[in-house]
Amino acid sequence: MTSAQWTPGEAAAKDPHDRPERPWWQGAVFYQIYPRSFLDTDGDGVGDLDGVRRRLPYLAQLGVDAIWLSPFYRSPMADFGYDVADHCDVDPLFGDVDIARELVREAHEHGLRVVVDYVPNHTSDEHAWFVDARSSRTAAHRDWYVWVDGDPATPPNPWMSAFTGGPAWTWDAGTEQWYLHLFLPEQPDLDWHNRDVVDAMHDVMRFWLDLGVDGFRIDVAFLIGKDVPLGPAASKPEPSAYTHELMRGFRKLVDSYPRERVTVGEIYIMSTRAVASFYGDNDELHLNFNFPPLYAPFEAAAWRQRIDEVVDDLDPVGAWPVWVLSNHDNPRHRTRYGGSEDKARAAALVLLGVRGTPFLYQGEELGLCDAVVPPALRVDPGGRDGCRAPLPWEAGAAHGWATDDPWLPWPPDADHVHAAAQEADAASFLHLYRAAIAARRRSPALRHGAFRWLESPPGVLAWERAADGDRAVVVVNMTQAEVRFPGSYELIVASAASQGGWQGALGPWSAAWLAPR
Repeated sequence: MTSAQWTPGEAAAKDPHDRPERPWWQGAVFYQIYPRSFLDTDGDGVGDLDGVRRRLPYLAQLGVDAIWLSPFYRSPMADFGYDVADHCDVDPLFGDVDIARELVREAHEHGLRVVVDYVPNHTSDEHAWFVDARSSRTAAHRDWYVWVDGDPATPPNPWMSAFTGGPAWTWDAGTEQWYLHLFLPEQPDLDWHNRDVVDAMHDVMRFWLDLGVDGFRIDVAFLIGKDVPLGPAASKPEPSAYTHELMRGFRKLVDSYPRERVTVGEIYIMSTRAVASFYGDNDELHLNFNFPPLYAPFEAAAWRQRIDEVVDDLDPVGAWPVWVLSNHDNPRHRTRYGGSEDKARAAALVLLGVRGTPFLYQGEELGLCDAVVPPALRVDPGGRDGCRAPLPWEAGAAHGWATDDPWLPWPPDADHVHAAAQEADAASFLHLYRAAIAARRRSPALRHGAFRWLESPPGVLAWERAADGDRAVVVVNMTQAEVRFPGSYELIVASAASQGGWQGALGPWSAAWLAPR
């Protein structure tokens, strides 16, 4: 069976409530894999695609429906893979294209769909296109990038580069022009106003779709069609109308493939209303990340505001929300919550219980905190080393990796907080996530259901989900005191260890899913 012939396997077929009119990605749970930190199998200290392949049974048992792979493309690794030197090749650190193809095939056999990172805003300065572009002003690829004349002492506008704190422009002495890079100087921005760039980057999508992937997470999607005003009054980069045209191009291409693929946009805008525009009239991206929860404290008022923004801004236009608590660019939510195990466990039921598609970040299901990385061992220009710490799979110095000297230090208490230990502990984070994901899979209300707030005590959030005659209530106590929640319910899942079912009360910093009697 080839990837192109794939049909859902056993793990993906467990939900009897899916309907043809409901896209698979609306009811799915996604799991983000940062390959460098997932599992090393060849002893170089860097995780690889074969490590992902070996742990597919673990992911299937966890119950997730799809995996998203952060970049594994050929790269000089100035930004750890987001500086792509060849979009259609695998960096030797991670394996090769054959291993990628095998990973996709085996994932499909386990009922797991595979989404890969697509990096369209920029390339590496070592990409063949840019090497040619900077060779001469008349080079074939010169106008594939953004070049501007000017004084070598004064950047063309005041835009700043992410991570460096310096100008988003670098003077190229060889051709005496500035080039634009919204990120590192090693990441020159492509000019998507050039039709040749559009065609070439569409071919990149076709390459991976033909290999069998199920869609793309699109990096910096909101800025690829930006206009570039010049002069000292130019404001920060903003999405343009042309960006939306480009999103429609992505959607049309992906929708032309069989087996319903998906596009997920990184729309790093804190306005949910602005994010809503990237769904278009159901003709732009299928899903778009909603990032404000990454900055929300574990407080009822903050979370009610975040949820209300989604209900108010996405529901009226028929846009399906995405929810995320942690990722490779931000501190893990347990770290943000002061290391609290109780808050992190309750947050799992929030993430999986709100209306929308949840994305887990590798290690959330183990309750990991960020690593404390000494200055001498820091490698990321954006200061994101802590959340990218290697995943500990078992006890011992190497924690299941092929070396005990990984590219970053292990997360805190890795000798005890690892997958094997949690497998043996029925009260662990891992078992909580498995139970919640399984309950969500069984419940059409939790997967697809409508949302409405319920009355609740101060500091407590409560909402109901309902679909197909099924109802579920989510109650979250965001206070340090026990609270009562009256009513006749059966317990579905609780963030804290349950003592004989639902007793009508929630302990401090805890959550429960309830079935109305």
